[in-house]
Amino acid sequence: METPYTSSQTYIDEFDPVDYYRAYHHPEERTITGEWSDFALKNLHETFTSGGVKGDLLIDFGAGPAIYHLLSACEAFNNIITSDFLEQNRVQLQKWLRNDPDAIDWTKTVKLVCELEGNSDSESCKRKIEKLRRTVTKVLKCDALKKNPFDPVEMPQADCLLSCICLEAPCKDVESFTNALRNLKALIKPGGHILIQSLLNCSYYCVGQKTFSYLPITKEELEESFKKVGFEILKLKITPFAENTDMSNGDSFYFVHARKPCP
Repeated sequence: METPYTSSQTYIDEFDPVDYYRAYHHPEERTITGEWSDFALKNLHETFTSGGVKGDLLIDFGAGPAIYHLLSACEAFNNIITSDFLEQNRVQLQKWLRNDPDAIDWTKTVKLVCELEGNSDSESCKRKIEKLRRTVTKVLKCDALKKNPFDPVEMPQADCLLSCICLEAPCKDVESFTNALRNLKALIKPGGHILIQSLLNCSYYCVGQKTFSYLPITKEELEESFKKVGFEILKLKITPFAENTDMSNGDSFYFVHARKPCP
């Protein structure tokens, strides 16, 4: 049965960031394997090291309550602005940045990233956490469907924009997904980079007892959207799920690294 489109008000009323963390990221409680973490963390580690993507400002778009995807980025950028549509997610991000006692615990994920970097001792993990907390300078509200996604804030153009598991949630169809990419393109400097990681062919995902719709975009539609907007795709990586789960019905992860051409 097709999942009905989840409105922004339903997200505001029903999305629980702690349930989300438990379902998809908690090292003991998560109900799916670590496939996504392995895929996402390795791609970002490679991109921000041997891939040479670096600069002054990175915009993280639609973070949810999560910081895992910024742990490699903080070594390559001087400033990170993170963001999410939902206030409850922004509250969780602020809690982690302040090191509040009831903040979501990302310690195990920090260790995974430090292992990728070759330094997984406790001091290295502590330094990584401190560095990310220093590097994230703002937590803002964002809306992918607005022409200026940070309205009324006027954003500086970024060297890189990163978004993980986000754009398919607010977009009803491929046309709105393409328009959202167009909105994000305006936030990036000419010659700058965009990194998107998400799921293919996924029409829903579950958080706690709630089910949320997701745009079941295909590989061909994804590539066409990037091309329509005028991005130059530098890398497209697709990895099929090793295991199926009733938490969502996608069949593979994707990672796109694209560039905004210079005039």
